[in-house]
Amino acid sequence: MTAVRFAQVSKHWDATIALQPTDLTLPAGEFSVLLGPSGCGKTTTLRLIAGLEIPTTGQIEIFGKDVTQTASSQRGVSMVFQNYALFPHLSVAENIVFGLRVRRVPKAETEQRLKQVLDLLNLTPYQARKPGQLSGGQQQRVALARALVADSRLCLMDEPLSNLDAQLRQEMRHELRALQLKLGLSVVYVTHDQTEAMSMADRVVLLRDGRIEQVASPFDIYQKPNTLFAAQFIGGARMNLLELEQGCLAGSDIAVAAPEGAVRMGLRPEDIQLGSGHRMQVEKTEFTGADLLLHARVGAQLIAVRAEGKQARAVQGEVHLSWNAENLHWFDKQGLRL
Repeated sequence: MTAVRFAQVSKHWDATIALQPTDLTLPAGEFSVLLGPSGCGKTTTLRLIAGLEIPTTGQIEIFGKDVTQTASSQRGVSMVFQNYALFPHLSVAENIVFGLRVRRVPKAETEQRLKQVLDLLNLTPYQARKPGQLSGGQQQRVALARALVADSRLCLMDEPLSNLDAQLRQEMRHELRALQLKLGLSVVYVTHDQTEAMSMADRVVLLRDGRIEQVASPFDIYQKPNTLFAAQFIGGARMNLLELEQGCLAGSDIAVAAPEGAVRMGLRPEDIQLGSGHRMQVEKTEFTGADLLLHARVGAQLIAVRAEGKQARAVQGEVHLSWNAENLHWFDKQGLRL
């Protein structure tokens, strides 16, 4: 079953194009992540699904129903915002059931749903507290509980972890993913953090300048990026993209067996071996503890290599680098994968 389907959906305000005509299908029961840099159209896409924006063109379906002109409150979706949007004067319990009371859900059912989500998210001890008395992680759980108590089939999340510190953000990623799998939720999640996307998603929708660059699993988008943008945006260290010149890496005598039409060779830093092969001069190193990222000169270009951090003192001056042909990526002059 399909949770969300866009058919040539676009959104613009006068001359500003937020989303170009887009076709998109997101299966039910999956954790789908809208990923991309600021201004790429991911939040606009989420707001179109939620009904907070009306598309300029196209049709939107949620679980097979045309909701293009349907009010947000009638779409059967719940949403978790970046700033949590909690009422400071209400208790945790009152914040969670606020929407149910507005919709006049019977008291007995409201109390039953409240108890379930309080237990599910370990919030029972805090139900009488105000949001100001909670940590950032606890406030995030309250916002999530409010979304879950609505019992919606589709949950939308707009960068919900961006206000948390690094360690808590990692913990919440694990909790959110585990909860989604346990409940079988359909989730559409917006982030600009590719680590979040790669660690949580079943499906990544990579956007750029209001259009979809690639839709794939985290593994596939990492192993087979369709474009130069996808190749460099995805990955802890950016993929090396080296220009070619007369069958060699530009500015060097290192020959490569490039396919016809290739103008750039892609190679991830972790796919390069130290100790044998082509001799290159080290320009700079970045030590991060477990890892060492070194940059060596090949002709007029730099190539980044990921190595073990304990090699930091041993890597100086010249290095010898090699790679396997099966790890190479080739791109044409339009920036498309060959």
